[in-house]
Amino acid sequence: MMASIGEFDPLNTRVPATKIEVTCHSLKLNSSSFSSSSCSLFHVRPLVVVLYLQAVGTKEWREFGRTEVIDNTRNPDFVRKFVLDFFFEEKQNLRFDVYNVDSRSCNISKHDFLGQTFCTLGEIIGSTGGRLEKTLSGIPGKKCGIIILTAEELSNCRDIATMQLCANKLDKKDFFGKSDPFLVFYRSNEDGTFTICHKTEVIKNTLNPVWQPFTIPVRALCNGDYDRTVKIDVYDWDRDGSHDFIGEFTTSYRELSRGQNQFNVYEVLNPKKKGKKKKYINSGTVSTATSPLVPTSLHYMSPYQMNAYAMALKAVGEIIQDYDSDKLFPAYGFGAKLPPDGKISHAFPLNGDSDNPNCVAIEGVLEAYFQSLRTVQLYGPTNFAPVINKVANCAAEITDGSQYFVLLMITDGVISDMVQTKEAVVNASSLPLSIIIVGVGPAEFDAMEELDGDEVRVSSRGRLAERDIVQFVPFRDYIDRSGNQVLSMARLAKDVLAEIPDQLLSFMKSRGVEPRPAMSTPPLPELHRHI
Repeated sequence: MMASIGEFDPLNTRVPATKIEVTCHSLKLNSSSFSSSSCSLFHVRPLVVVLYLQAVGTKEWREFGRTEVIDNTRNPDFVRKFVLDFFFEEKQNLRFDVYNVDSRSCNISKHDFLGQTFCTLGEIIGSTGGRLEKTLSGIPGKKCGIIILTAEELSNCRDIATMQLCANKLDKKDFFGKSDPFLVFYRSNEDGTFTICHKTEVIKNTLNPVWQPFTIPVRALCNGDYDRTVKIDVYDWDRDGSHDFIGEFTTSYRELSRGQNQFNVYEVLNPKKKGKKKKYINSGTVSTATSPLVPTSLHYMSPYQMNAYAMALKAVGEIIQDYDSDKLFPAYGFGAKLPPDGKISHAFPLNGDSDNPNCVAIEGVLEAYFQSLRTVQLYGPTNFAPVINKVANCAAEITDGSQYFVLLMITDGVISDMVQTKEAVVNASSLPLSIIIVGVGPAEFDAMEELDGDEVRVSSRGRLAERDIVQFVPFRDYIDRSGNQVLSMARLAKDVLAEIPDQLLSFMKSRGVEPRPAMSTPPLPELHRHI
């Protein structure tokens, strides 16, 4: 037998690379590593880790990347990852150098060297749980500390997560102020440990922070597994780096991606405080926020098309306004933190004027709606009863049939005060009032269907509603498949307004209100014919 061996280029016959994420999970530096100029009792100069890869042919070390710079700690946990192509058949040599950042210079030689370690990519991957602990060396006569490296194969998920979080009533940690809260996100690992993957900015001097919207690759947050545990720690920032732990909670990307609802309000728990205090409830709450800046938000203000709230408002309002003589419409929002103190309100005027919440025509309502999105912070829980009661109080003042009220409520389907809302509807059923509820978004609307009394009349505390005054429809049932917004709005308006005439007549008949006599028609002017 004969075999022929030909020349080949190994670089051109590589098996497609696997993406591996390497994290400087923890860095524990000895105090002897620091010079007196870089470390004092209250301050440690910023630290950075630089990764070098060794070229196969030349054995030359080439810088691959750097972590972010972390200030004021000897034990930093870096967020920035190194994503490497892993080839099983090759030895991939890595070098991690640790530096004190001494200036703004990008030249790493200008900074203080604190130690280094060498390993291979395969060594990290092959370690138990993909977690490797290495000793730092490189400074004669000094123990430099250790570095902990973790590695995980990345999924092929290319999704990008956009989210925004806010908190309410966090623990006060600062003696002279409130707290300076920030969030730290951790991805869970198979061995039960956690890897840091994101930090928010610090919000100064508040117990009710609203953090800026941010984006993060889903594979960085949970490696493409939507149900994987995500742990979020809440800290109070301190200048010396000894940030105070406020509490923690766990969730998943699937839960976070659902946006703002009653299930996405998380209790921030501090295990130590819980163990010491019998009456301890929590250290505050954190929830996902609905920001008009986030494209996934139902309130997103796109420059190209109206959002679902605006479409529903315009579709119904433009028809209703033809039957209103003065074209003045009071408009309210429900479920938001109001400036300047962040107080939560469930019935606030969209135009910001408590004395005169009226908007001129539907265009004025839309303008007030968009303006309020820029000034308030949408926030749960979502309570319907306050708005219904406010409008019902107005309707109760005029029951002689001279006026009839139509309340249009647009919601994402979440309702936090169902018992109170049922009672409000039953009380309002004897008034000259109809309620239209338009559900927007992908949520389940079982609670809304319960309020629509077409089949089973709404009841509260043993009392049945005097008449059916609620009409509910999910907006998604009316969206035109071709994307024609005008057609979608026409379909919606036709359906939700169909019951209004009968509801109006049922009230008038129950109160014995007779139609006004037709206005007498003036005689036509005499025509003079000229021949």
